[in-house]
Amino acid sequence: MRFSPGTTGLPILPSPKYLPAVCAGRRIAAFALTEPAAGSDVGALATTATADAIDHVCINGIKTWISNGGIADHYIVFARTGEAPGVKGLSAFVVDANTPGLTTVERIEVIAPHPLATLRFQDCRIPVTQRLGAGGDGFKVAMATLDVFRATVGAAALGIARRALDEAASRAATRMLFGRSLGDLQMTQAALAESAAEVDAAALLVYRAAWSKDTGAERITRESSIAKMFATEIGQKVVDRTVQIHGGNGVRVGSKAETLYREIRALRIYEGATEVQKVVIARELMKARVAAPACRQVRA
Repeated sequence: MRFSPGTTGLPILPSPKYLPAVCAGRRIAAFALTEPAAGSDVGALATTATADAIDHVCINGIKTWISNGGIADHYIVFARTGEAPGVKGLSAFVVDANTPGLTTVERIEVIAPHPLATLRFQDCRIPVTQRLGAGGDGFKVAMATLDVFRATVGAAALGIARRALDEAASRAATRMLFGRSLGDLQMTQAALAESAAEVDAAALLVYRAAWSKDTGAERITRESSIAKMFATEIGQKVVDRTVQIHGGNGVRVGSKAETLYREIRALRIYEGATEVQKVVIARELMKARVAAPACRQVRA
């Protein structure tokens, strides 16, 4: 069924009460995209938003692995509205947490504390004015948002890696082994040097993605995916070296090295796993080559 309310072609935007309150810290927002059978494959979303009278929609479906699930004041919910097949038939809606029909099914516990939950939408009725953009724009809204999210995940990984490197250097300087410090051993020095170089490289990639967005780029898909992929993978390596340098204390529950090890692991998965980022980066690279064949001929 094609989505019918608000078919003037003009975008519909929700009440201005949301963004200022979020920026001021008075409201918590959440991004509800993932479903039990649809994670990286956004086109497989099954949640629906069907027309209900002339000015409302009714949302039905399940969302899972939702950050801030159960504690958010409102959710940006992506649902199938049927303008076209696949990703072209999705729309985004702002749904207040206290809307009848929206319930938290369960809180999801993971290895590092993070507010995650599964949500159910059952005949959840909202005004069509709660839609973000035009009907069928949901995929564009989601991808543009993920561009920013991925850069922030890279930044989080960078922060964890920096702390891990500091912990490793401190341990290497103070741990005595065979009459000298652990840091005097060439193998330890090599581990520290590799970590230092990788942390700096990750920082530059994260900064580039952020700078590109801040200076007005409409999309930063390539920059953010590279930053996210590199920083999270490097973060894992740096933290792993830190655990190794700490020896037994590195796996002691509650130690800083052990905490960082648990914290970094999830970053390689959410907002698009590393494998997904590789696909995105390659597609962006090939897209740019196809878009400029004339330039290549001139250079040749």
